[in-house]
Amino acid sequence: MVEAYIAFGSNIGDREANINDTFELLKQKMKVLKLSALYETKPMYVEEQGWFLNGVVKVETKLTPKELLLFLKDIEQKLGRKSGARNGPRIIDLDILFYGSHIVNEKDLHVPHPKMGERAFVLVPLAEIAADLVHPVNHKTVSELLTQLDYDVSEIKLKKTSWMA
Repeated sequence: MVEAYIAFGSNIGDREANINDTFELLKQKMKVLKLSALYETKPMYVEEQGWFLNGVVKVETKLTPKELLLFLKDIEQKLGRKSGARNGPRIIDLDILFYGSHIVNEKDLHVPHPKMGERAFVLVPLAEIAADLVHPVNHKTVSELLTQLDYDVSEIKLKKTSWMA
């Protein structure tokens, strides 16, 4: 069993219901260990779209990194995610942030997630549940990464602290 961290976000339709549906599917193949609050966040990269609900979950899984990626992509498709513009609106988006202390560099899978250090919508909820987690490549804690990030705090708002049974 390996502990992994997965970022999630939704900005189409009933965002909270999309996330809850995601967790019902996630729990079929893994155990949820810790869950961040939900944060409403301004879109990054492509700003002409609705705000997201974002968060991070810590899970325990038997799946390999590649199997986990395929499982997450399957969940996205089951919930109706369509291929579209990169960084555009989506019903659900799931990204593997960490997979234990493993480093994976494959054509379609990079773990730790290479862009997490520039994303407040990932680091804020990740720091909430794993502030002392050490990045296996740059050897900085999640707290240190967040402290080094220059971001506008008005663009990430705590939405809901306790939201899943």
